[in-house]
Amino acid sequence: MGAVTVHQLNKEFSGVKALNNVNLEIEEGEFFALLGPSGCGKTTTMRCIAGFEDPTSGTITIGNEQVNHIPPNRRNCGMVFQSYALFPHMNVFENVAYSLNIKQLNEKNVLAKMGVYARLLNRRLGRMPKDMERKVMEILEYMELDQYAERLTSELSGGQQQRVALGRALVMEPAVLLMDEPLSNLDQKLRHSMRNTIRRIQQDLGITTIFVTHDQEEAMSMADRVAVMNNGEVMQIGKPTDLYSHPSTSFIANFVGTSNSLHVNSAIQDGEYTILKGDGFTLKTLHQSKDNGTAIIRPESIQIHHRDTEMNSDSMNILEGEILISTYLGSIVRYEVKFANHQLIVDATYASGESILKPGTKVKLAIDPERVLVI
Repeated sequence: MGAVTVHQLNKEFSGVKALNNVNLEIEEGEFFALLGPSGCGKTTTMRCIAGFEDPTSGTITIGNEQVNHIPPNRRNCGMVFQSYALFPHMNVFENVAYSLNIKQLNEKNVLAKMGVYARLLNRRLGRMPKDMERKVMEILEYMELDQYAERLTSELSGGQQQRVALGRALVMEPAVLLMDEPLSNLDQKLRHSMRNTIRRIQQDLGITTIFVTHDQEEAMSMADRVAVMNNGEVMQIGKPTDLYSHPSTSFIANFVGTSNSLHVNSAIQDGEYTILKGDGFTLKTLHQSKDNGTAIIRPESIQIHHRDTEMNSDSMNILEGEILISTYLGSIVRYEVKFANHQLIVDATYASGESILKPGTKVKLAIDPERVLVI
């Protein structure tokens, strides 16, 4: 059983509260991401689950067993560290086999322990049991590393080293796989490739996975559910689509993707619409609101047109502005547009051959009232 429950978890370091009443319910077989900026408490949460940190208070349950007082080597958790933590003096086979050797050391069989010590000193001194050797080679084949079994890890690429670290964690068949920002040391292209690899492996094995990252794109593209953390607290938990479409706070709206935030002074109901008024703007929304709220508009929800374009303001919000910056990003062009006393980010789909609007161009912005979220 690989379900994980974290209840009222608190952690203090020298009187400073790193975690404040963290509550998580992670289902068996789920890919769950802890997302947040540096120092938000996501790695501390994972280290408490792994047993590397003792909670100040609160409980952690893996399966049906509370594990607070169980040492890390007996929690049946596999860990992939940010730095991989591979042994440079061991080859690929020995690095992956290390987990099985340590697992065997936990057994009471003295002869088996002596064999493990001999193998760790020198592979030739102690012969690995055939079933363990077969298990390691199966993992290496699965990770497409079998041809590198005798190669030192220092002779591998970053992506190959990452797969060795993942194989070492998986070979022991853990109930829970913990991954602490494992892609941060890879270049962008390799990160995209490894995302797909990790997700495929997780789905194939059906293993409960907790993935720590500060990269919202990683969390959104890989996880079944995401917990957004800030200042040691869980701010919101949900599916990636829910977090993006219905953020509960301005922090989440700005951290999960890009958003435009406008302070709303007053909100007045007018038929099916709520009329939002702020400093130099009036917007219609189909969502309920209240005074002193925040209007959230995603960049891709704004259509940009030349100033002289005729537009119907009955069903759309129409704003007039001026382009400050145009940035070509391949599939989109990102515009920074000034209107009234505000600045909006607008993402427009780019088709080959289209002209890009230049800074100083007067424009109209059209926004569907359904796309104006209010927090």
